[in-house]
Amino acid sequence: MRKIILLNNISQNILGFRKHLIKFLIAHNYIVYAMATDYTDKTKQKVIDLGAIPVDYSFARGGLNPFADLKNMKQLEKIFKDIHPDILLSSFSKPVIFGTLAAKKAKVPKIIAMLEGLGYTFTEHPNGQSLKTKIIKYIQIFLYKIALPKADTIIFLNPDDPKDLLEKYHIKTKKQEILGAIGLNLNDYKYSPPPTDPISFIFIARLLREKGIFEFLQAAEKIKTKYPHVIFNVIGSLDTENPGGLKKDDLNYYMKNNIINYPGFVNNVDEWISKSSVFVLPSYYREGVPRSTQEAMAIGRPIITTDVPGCRETVINKKNGFLIPKWDVEALIEAMEYFIKDPKEVIHMGEESYQIALKKFDGDRINEKLLSIIEN
Repeated sequence: MRKIILLNNISQNILGFRKHLIKFLIAHNYIVYAMATDYTDKTKQKVIDLGAIPVDYSFARGGLNPFADLKNMKQLEKIFKDIHPDILLSSFSKPVIFGTLAAKKAKVPKIIAMLEGLGYTFTEHPNGQSLKTKIIKYIQIFLYKIALPKADTIIFLNPDDPKDLLEKYHIKTKKQEILGAIGLNLNDYKYSPPPTDPISFIFIARLLREKGIFEFLQAAEKIKTKYPHVIFNVIGSLDTENPGGLKKDDLNYYMKNNIINYPGFVNNVDEWISKSSVFVLPSYYREGVPRSTQEAMAIGRPIITTDVPGCRETVINKKNGFLIPKWDVEALIEAMEYFIKDPKEVIHMGEESYQIALKKFDGDRINEKLLSIIEN
């Protein structure tokens, strides 16, 4: 049996986004090692229950401490030498950079790096980037130029990312692939016709500026004055320490004035999507392909999202929803009003979303494609 290491940053990503892949790889006679920096006894057991072997390692997700990063890279190299994997599949920026370099030194036979979106440092902001973000981006690009040429294959989820990273900054690689999305186990999401009486809109993401929460709330407040029966649901956790996070006082304002329903962070996201009419994500974050949007499509909901890398992969404009310009509250209101005035389009576009999800976001098909990339 061949050994493969899945190098991630946190266990939540393994249990949330790699569960289906782990089972798929095991079914294809792979021994799977799942590496994360924050395992607990509980999350380790969940990984073991999937059939994989959890492995701890140390790395700060962010920050600029080259001495700590080099020390942690040496630790990775030792782990790789001890395991003797046939393949390394790393995901997210730091694991991709330092995992690739460590794997090369450890003489791992095949090194695959997957960038699921370019992340915060490549995200455009309406008032421009801070000096700190610009410095981090410069260092990140410098490290990509060192690490990515050493990988056998670089996998992206959307076609914009290789243009904005590899082509723009002249980074040479051996091989590039566009996966399309991580995908879903579609059996976990049950299609249902959207409810339309009353019309409701749902936002699901961390409550951060770059995810579009401010545009969603502003649009909701304006829509409510004209259509008081329309419902707005917000699902996601506050991140008050993040400079772009929604403040608790602002959230309370929208709740006290009955503009939104806010149950907070929930474990039954699919049920909330099912009882909503339209899914909205006005994000301008450099996503790979947003998972929450894929989930909404699999359940059969029309989508309103931004015409930016990653997000635009989920919508055929005016077929299963609307692509709107980033930061444009009026365009968001216009798209919402379209569904309020013509509820039949909610049903029609929701069905189109479902059909697109079957074709583009079926995890089984995507895992077959990923396995083909890994083995060829």
